Amino acid sequence: MIAINITRTGLTVDGHAGCAKIGNDIICAAVSALTQGLVHSLKALTDDEISYHIADGHIDIEYKDLSEKGCLLVDSFFIAVSDIQQSYGTEYVQATVADGR
Repeated sequence: MIAINITRTGLTVDGHAGCAKIGNDIICAAVSALTQGLVHSLKALTDDEISYHIADGHIDIEYKDLSEKGCLLVDSFFIAVSDIQQSYGTEYVQATVADGR
């Protein structure tokens, strides 16, 4: 299962969906593409300072005081991964937002 946790200071994406064999899992591919797209969009479209670490089955993005554009990008990411969660089920993807976000 992929666990996505969004807070005021960053987000983490951990795990694998386990829907299909590695390399054929469309859920993992979709979440990975959205997350990497978020990193690139935050860097290219905002002046927000972020740091990130990407490893197999894990992405960690840290930020502080996101701009309005940065918040919009993170909100858009959450909507997209929530749509994946609704389409495929919480046994594959669980997206949560911490209080205060």
